[in-house]
Amino acid sequence: MVAGIQALAAAMESEGWRPALLVGVGRGGLAPGVYLSHRMNLPLVSIDHSTRIAPFGTELIAVLAERTRAGEQLLFVEDINDSGKTIGEIRAALAAQGAIDSNIRFAVLIDNSLSAQRVDYQARTIDRSLDKDWFIFPWEAMAPRERIAEEAMEVPERIA
Repeated sequence: MVAGIQALAAAMESEGWRPALLVGVGRGGLAPGVYLSHRMNLPLVSIDHSTRIAPFGTELIAVLAERTRAGEQLLFVEDINDSGKTIGEIRAALAAQGAIDSNIRFAVLIDNSLSAQRVDYQARTIDRSLDKDWFIFPWEAMAPRERIAEEAMEVPERIA
């Protein structure tokens, strides 16, 4: 993971692109978001679009969209872009609030080349049609084994 964080930061630095704010996408993007925040000395906020807690999520999306309209660049950080569902929902929610798409980028530790969504920065790329490994990040390894197995089987074709 640390090497992945270094690779993400180096990719942005080599381009000369520097966001004003990092947005860690909960749960999986929070740990890499914190690491990247320290590595790049940038502020970090967190969002968890998946919980569907409407007031919190909606208000934060509106604030973030406004910041893009004010010219700020935002980097959303996730652990993996597998199906693209979470990233797609975040992009749609931001667009609905009038966010400026060119001021938004996404970074992930692992990017599935077959995902429905594209990201701007990735530490590693996989092809889900060939790579059927179920990735367990360090923060996920804290869960009971049964829960890890349940999550892996939520979309069996990813690993079958």
